Amino acid sequence: MERKGKETGKVSGADRAIDLKQKFRRSYDRDARVYRAPGRVNLIGEHTDYNDGFVMPAPIGFSTWIALAPRDDRKLSIYSENFSERVEFDLSAIDVRGASPRPAAHWSDYVCGVAVALERAGYPLRGGDMLIRGEVPIGSGLSSSAALEVAAGYSLLETSGHTVDRVELAKLCQRAENEYVGARCGIMDQFISCCGHAGRALLLDCRSLDYRSLPLPGAARLVVCNTMVKHELASGEYNRRRAECEAGVERLARFLPGARALRDVTSAELERYGHELPEVVYRRCRHVIGENARVMAAAAALEQNDLAALGRLMSESHRSLSDDYQVSCDELNLLVELAGRVAGVYGARMMGGGFGGCAINLVAEESVAEFERVVAQGYQQATGRAPEIYVCDTAEGVERL
Repeated sequence: MERKGKETGKVSGADRAIDLKQKFRRSYDRDARVYRAPGRVNLIGEHTDYNDGFVMPAPIGFSTWIALAPRDDRKLSIYSENFSERVEFDLSAIDVRGASPRPAAHWSDYVCGVAVALERAGYPLRGGDMLIRGEVPIGSGLSSSAALEVAAGYSLLETSGHTVDRVELAKLCQRAENEYVGARCGIMDQFISCCGHAGRALLLDCRSLDYRSLPLPGAARLVVCNTMVKHELASGEYNRRRAECEAGVERLARFLPGARALRDVTSAELERYGHELPEVVYRRCRHVIGENARVMAAAAALEQNDLAALGRLMSESHRSLSDDYQVSCDELNLLVELAGRVAGVYGARMMGGGFGGCAINLVAEESVAEFERVVAQGYQQATGRAPEIYVCDTAEGVERL
């Protein structure tokens, strides 16, 4: 994890790979290949991905790194530097028909679940010794889980002699998190970790997986502020929001037979039939439908280099997430309010599942230092906590170094 105020990516990927290789050799007395997969920020498009909607993520310089060397048996020996723990997993225990093994409610589920998903999809895997180093702050909304899944999946496939299709890998990593880990995430996090490029954001259609590359502005920086809190209700409320959206679609489909997800419903149609929905479900639907429209408008703003328009859309997104989707919290609202006090901040909003984690800010290059000072001081005075602030470089998607 980077320190407060430091920019990501200032130590080269080659140096990081060499360091991890050397540690692997000291531990196992043999050489390994090194892989990395990035975390991500999401400029706009929150809680739209599991509604078949639109998102705009970008890969960042925080990555999960894996050193992997094959074994002659079918066992995975997985060591995490972050947790100082080793887990062994027997690939021969995987029933491709779907019965066993079972998750352990442990960090290793993200690796083992991917192995299970790959085997069941017809990719037989070799055993291996695996050393994991995670830079993506855990629980921050920067997608540490997807970075781990994608790095594990890519490394296991390549080591086992399979050609890697990045879109297929993203789908299988999502399946692992949905079915093995038990988190009902959408496809965005895994997709950007697989298919992202430095200096670019993606406009991604989460239904078709069609995407368009968008230029990120050179005159502004992506700055992430970590609240340093994660409220306990986060995971349960995430799944509840998804269920509320599904309930809304089911009710609206009585009047709109072609509607399979909220991306199929317009704002006008919601206003026409919204009285048929419970109030809380109506508000959830209003956020998602409005957010999809904001993503498309944000793509146009980026293509025109209209940072003021993009910033306004980010601010509107935060209000909707806070008021209609009700996934913000006092700490996130405070960070957004503090950002609004700094000249040169185009836009700010909460990012990720909510109830803690991070806010994403679009800040003029010359205003970054003042932004860090004002936000850090104001947040600490109000909460007693020092936020972590990351000035993010972008990164390539998953790769072997």
